[in-house]
Amino acid sequence: MVAIVDKKKCTGCETCVDVCPAAAIVMEDDIAVVDPDLCIDCESCVDECPAEAIHIG
Repeated sequence: MVAIVDKKKCTGCETCVDVCPAAAIVMEDDIAVVDPDLCIDCESCVDECPAEAIHIG
């Protein structure tokens, strides 16, 4: 399972980038993108996303 970003909900705030301990999230065109090979399923981004745009799936 990896973090999945709902691109319609993502506001581009970069909070997820800052909290990801695996550096698995980058911004592309102001939208968070998760690298599934780096994601460690810790759910830090899910808990911190103010837009509730990330879930584990």
